Amino acid sequence: MSSISTSFPTELIKKYGLAGPRYTSYPTALQFHEGFDEEAYRRHIQNSNDDLIPRPLSLYLHLPFCKELCYYCACNKKVTRDSQRAAVYLQHLEKEIDMQGKLFDRDRQVIQLHFGGGTPTYYDDLQHKSIIEQLSESFLLSRSDNREFSIEIDPRTVNEERIAYLADIGFNRVSMGVQDFDPAVQKAVNRIQDEDKSLKLVEAARQSGFNSVSIDLIYGLPLQTATSFERTVDSILSVRPDRLSVYNYAHLPHLFRAQRMIKSEEVPAPEVRLQILASTINKLVEAGYVYIGMDHFALPDDELTVAMKNGTLQRNFQGYSTCRETDLVGIGVSAIGKVGNSFVQNLKDIRDWQAAIDDKRLPVWRGLSLSSEDRLRRGVIAAIMCQGKVRFGEFERRFKIDFSEHFALELELLKPLQKDGLVEISKFGIDVTPTGLLLLRAIAMKFDEYLINDLQGKSYSKVI
Repeated sequence: MSSISTSFPTELIKKYGLAGPRYTSYPTALQFHEGFDEEAYRRHIQNSNDDLIPRPLSLYLHLPFCKELCYYCACNKKVTRDSQRAAVYLQHLEKEIDMQGKLFDRDRQVIQLHFGGGTPTYYDDLQHKSIIEQLSESFLLSRSDNREFSIEIDPRTVNEERIAYLADIGFNRVSMGVQDFDPAVQKAVNRIQDEDKSLKLVEAARQSGFNSVSIDLIYGLPLQTATSFERTVDSILSVRPDRLSVYNYAHLPHLFRAQRMIKSEEVPAPEVRLQILASTINKLVEAGYVYIGMDHFALPDDELTVAMKNGTLQRNFQGYSTCRETDLVGIGVSAIGKVGNSFVQNLKDIRDWQAAIDDKRLPVWRGLSLSSEDRLRRGVIAAIMCQGKVRFGEFERRFKIDFSEHFALELELLKPLQKDGLVEISKFGIDVTPTGLLLLRAIAMKFDEYLINDLQGKSYSKVI
């Protein structure tokens, strides 16, 4: 993937920065349906187990509880200070871990693990230890230094001792939510956190042996300006995290009740958002960070950067990842998995999810078995999103097609983007330009068969 342009294409972003999928999967979750049930999920697991070479596993655990409501949040979360409710959830989570573990052959090693939320650090140290112990009983957890065992933390809920404990029980990567250090912005989104404490936790994680520290920021929050966000970025750069994710806030109060607490008139205008983004990209590139794609930046020696350069980078429901050819097992309410050529999602209501587990049923809500056309287009979109290029010959050999003939409509749809300098198209393939890297989603959308067939009535965040 080429280096991102530091010449910010404001007019092109206005033209192409419309709403669209993030392509953490293709097809996207909008195509999942309830006809895909527990039986279908079990069938795909068995087919995957039957592979001659055991495919490694990736586990995602959804821990939805939070003690306070962050107004911007669009995650599936449950805000409560009733620790008993969270404890009951944990009991059911451990039962689902056991149920899922029995479905996968024991020689399938877990090389990637992620605790997401919500706020995973809502739970105390002993509860985290209990989860890890259940996982160890039900799955073969890798002990390799190359494993990727990560947890999302809210810096307000941990201290240096807790960071050290998380390392002791096996986590070697941490993602910290910062969003913005500006006091006025923090107040507007109901997330007050101490800047100095947050920065010290980065160093504490390193001293505790974490291989990677990632910081999450959000631009487009109420009351933000280019100048105020620059101060936050400068503060973060002072501790030089291994990775940075800079997300675009999607203000969708009609979909997410918490966002109704945000005053719409305080949300930055589109031109201010672009100023913030342009400034942030330039600062990070000047500081030596590599643009991975979408919202992600990493240091030159980080595994994401290495994977991007050697062609092994991929996207999944947690964003960019280095672990290819794994089956993803989603555990917990609303969690999404990918097994073989299928996607599966758990029930999204906690009571329904718990009831299914009490009935000794897998809490499957919906999913999708991928067609050959889905797999072809998934590969093309992944190549755009992860490598910034598509080589026609590769797909012609793998899928026995004539690329130019099969995708004649899509190549025609790309011509305006080519004219505007976002892509270069030759007889050998498609290359995303440094300018086009900012608009990967807009490019990938041209190969989304479902979008081509139905552009009405879908709710997505802005491309940028």
